[in-house]
Order: sequence, then structure tokens, then C-alpha cells
Amino acid sequence: MPRYKRALVKLSGEALMGSRQFGIDPETLNDVARQITQAHDEGIQVAVSVGGGNFWRGATVAETGMDRATADYAGMLGTIMNALALQDALEKAGATVRTQTALPISQVAEPYIRRRAIRHLEKGRVVIFAAGTGNPFMTTDTAGALRAIETDCEILLMAKNGVDGVYDADPAKVPTAKKYDQLTHIEAIQQRLAVMDITALSMCMEHHLPILVFDVAAPDAVFHALRGDRIGTIVTASPEASAAGGS
Repeated sequence: MPRYKRALVKLSGEALMGSRQFGIDPETLNDVARQITQAHDEGIQVAVSVGGGNFWRGATVAETGMDRATADYAGMLGTIMNALALQDALEKAGATVRTQTALPISQVAEPYIRRRAIRHLEKGRVVIFAAGTGNPFMTTDTAGALRAIETDCEILLMAKNGVDGVYDADPAKVPTAKKYDQLTHIEAIQQRLAVMDITALSMCMEHHLPILVFDVAAPDAVFHALRGDRIGTIVTASPEASAAGGS
């Protein structure tokens, strides 16, 4: 039996690029959709929160002189493009999907309504959340944490691009970097580990929401994460909970 009844996958825009430098890799997109559908078919209620870094990163663009709020709103449109692409791939894989956005765009998606999102999940639909929280200066990590808490998900699954967990240093720069199998929210905050932004991590800690960090490119990683299999790094409220979550 699957471990989780309901889980949210935070899918970064970069996770959809595959080996490309920009945009969406169709093979990667379809593979992620297949894994989500496979887990959903086993009875797991799946929500997905998408980023937009494969098209636009508001904080980076703002460094060139653009107004930060304007840059962030443009980034939200990038997340909507990813959400629509994922919606199409999931439907082709056989799933029933509803996309909800924090910015009204009624021609292509529903507005985000918490109770409606929960009802969709209860009815066996995959729900995709786009446009972050609808507010500038807030990352899609924070949006993922917020939506997971709002929709009563049991875990937040952070699908990273090319990073198979949490390390004490950047493994790309430090070959001797140590990977954690498990740690607590407070340890991640105190050590400033690259789990997610501090706002999102603090929110997860306050609401005792476990986080699993894993590499989306590993074979069937999304499916295994949704099943509760031992992969990546588990971050929980206490060491005891981390041990239980990784068993």
C-alpha cells in the first residue's frame, strides 16, 4: 500500500528542462506525467505546484534593473505555461486534471479556491497549482509549502534538478560534501542548508510538514517519492519523525 494518501510535488521549472538550457524538454515532461499518473492510479491523491525558472526568474531579471514586482509577475506567467504543458501531458497519460492559478486567467484555468482544490483531490483528480501565491517577492517554494499546508497534504516533495538530496555544501563545488539522509527543519535553518527558501522552510516547520528532497532525473524518482520509498533526504520536525519517515 502507498505510504501517503495525499502529497504535493513541488516541481521546479528547471526540472522540466531535461538536458536543455531553456524551456521544456518533451521527453522529461512526459516521463514526469507518467510517474505522477502511475502513483495516482495506485490511490495517491496528488497535487503539483510548478515553478517557472526554465522561462523566467524574477529575482535574477530584477538585478538588470527591472522593477522587482513586475519581474515577479512575469515569472508567474512562466509557471502558468509550465502548468498547462504538464496538464496536457497528464491528460495524455490518462489522468483527470484541474489547473488552478493564483492570478485570474479564466480562459485556461480555474482560480485558486482551497475548498474546490480539496474536493478535486478527493474526487481523484490531479490538481496543478500555478502562479505561485499570486504575490511578488514570494518564491514558488513558499507557494508549494503554502498549498501543501492548505490542502492538508501529508508531505511536500521537492523535485530538484540534478541534486539527489540535501548536502552540507554544494556538491558541484565541494567533492567531499556530505549528503544527509535525514535532518530536522531547525537543523536545516540553523545550518542554512539548500532545502528551500527560509520562509517556506519556516512555514513547514511551524506546521510540522515533512519535506523530501530528491533528484527528479533519477529513474522513476517522482513515483518512488510519492510512494514513500527511501530516496533523497527527508526533513521533519524531529529526528524521531525523520527516522520513521525514511523507513
